[in-house]
Amino acid sequence: MSDLGDPGREAVPRRPLVFRSRGETGPATPAVAAATGPVPWKVMISDDDDGVHSVSRMLLRDFSFQGRGLEFVAARSGAETRELIARHPDTAVLLLDVVMETEHAGLEVVRHIRDVLKNRMVRIILATGQPGLAPEKQVVETYDINDYREKTELTAQKLATTVMSALRAYRDLLNLDNSRRGLEHIVGASKTLFERRSVRRFAAAVLAELTGLLLVTRSGRDQGDAALRAPASLIATRRGDDFVVTAGTAAFAGAENRSLREVIGAAAVERVAAVGLDPVVEVGARCFIARFHASTGAENVVYVADTRPYDEIDVRLLRTFAVNLGVAFDNLHLSHEVADTQTELIQTLSEVVETRSADTRRHTSRVGEAACLLARLAGVDEREVDRLRQVAPMHDLGKVGIPDAILDKPGPLTASEFALVKTHTIMGYNILKGSTRPILKAAAIVCLQHHEHWAGTGYPYGIAGEEIDLLSRITGLADVFDAVSNDRPYKKAWPPEQVYEYIERQRGRQFAPSLADVFLANFDAFVGLSQEQMPRAAE
Repeated sequence: MSDLGDPGREAVPRRPLVFRSRGETGPATPAVAAATGPVPWKVMISDDDDGVHSVSRMLLRDFSFQGRGLEFVAARSGAETRELIARHPDTAVLLLDVVMETEHAGLEVVRHIRDVLKNRMVRIILATGQPGLAPEKQVVETYDINDYREKTELTAQKLATTVMSALRAYRDLLNLDNSRRGLEHIVGASKTLFERRSVRRFAAAVLAELTGLLLVTRSGRDQGDAALRAPASLIATRRGDDFVVTAGTAAFAGAENRSLREVIGAAAVERVAAVGLDPVVEVGARCFIARFHASTGAENVVYVADTRPYDEIDVRLLRTFAVNLGVAFDNLHLSHEVADTQTELIQTLSEVVETRSADTRRHTSRVGEAACLLARLAGVDEREVDRLRQVAPMHDLGKVGIPDAILDKPGPLTASEFALVKTHTIMGYNILKGSTRPILKAAAIVCLQHHEHWAGTGYPYGIAGEEIDLLSRITGLADVFDAVSNDRPYKKAWPPEQVYEYIERQRGRQFAPSLADVFLANFDAFVGLSQEQMPRAAE
């Protein structure tokens, strides 16, 4: 069976082999392209003798290793070999002639592959018909090759054995490399996971990293393109006697807030229940389950329904990933417990201020809601909006140090009384400034700066423009809006049109122009929000 008439292609053999012409990178023959079987191992034959190509293909046509046949790439010179190996970095075995266009063309190819292309994976079998030009001892010591053969000794059985040995070594190198890259992915994922504080964002990050890990371990493996499709995965959180899906991918995308039983079925839920806790991982034939029980009592499940079985590398890496994930889950729930405790403390402190005067009751909570609405409309990052929701209600904390007689005075304040009221900004700051918690540190700044004006005419320090903290600028505008829109001991609530005119007039003076513009453009929404937050008649 000669390939002289068509140097790059033979008829499709009985087994799923793929023969390509020189440098050809297009689709395989139709019979093979239509198949859905395992991807063949790629073998490059580099020899200037067409007979060597024909004989090698004939001898290896029925070759199979781990259920995979061979795909041949043909090169007939050292220069062409260098070009093709760069285009086919996934070549598993290179059958390389020493003497081609020059006496040492093959040896130059070896140096190029190892030193220039940095390809340490391909197994190079050096074959020579003129051993005197490249003595075995010298070549093996000097060049990074994996086997040295004289062409006369490569019988059918010897060639098959040599290729089998090379493929086995290549497979082991792939496994090691996949393990290394998988571990690197896990290490990199750890930082990403620990940065996520929202349960939903954390769950989405976990599934993204888990999918990435599985794809990393499969790249270049034996299952073809189907192996590189992202598996369907989800994370569920216990709610009473049930688990509720927090995030999902692929077939489970859009399943958020649904019952786990509804999404994966009763049989799969029974497998989850049988896994156990703290954390126990089950890696089945086509299923990965990890169940985590945090020290706070929270419980989570990671479930992956895959389309292919897991091999030993997958199992080891998934278990390693699960250990890191268990720590991340525990830390997440602990941080939420700390955050909840901190929120309760903030709410308590805010209520202390509100109880000082019946007329200002609910003022702090209304300011918090208005500040969050303004921040969101102004395009502030959602994490900062969440922070503002907690710190804005504390803006008047320092008023705990102001006498009731002044706070509840029905008439105008004297100059000395107003000077005393101004000190509530510094009092609030001093109460909170010693905390190392980000939320309380931010609240301290808001207490201090929420009466500063954009033009520098505010108090306590008369700072101006962007020197004023953004959260303080937002809270200050929300504070003024609520104060003039509601009754106080010394005045009646202003009608909405008067409030609008005041904010418009104070644009660029008391208030940041950009914030005032956003506020006025959405004025009706703020008025509606204020009315929603007003106490009911029964209260």
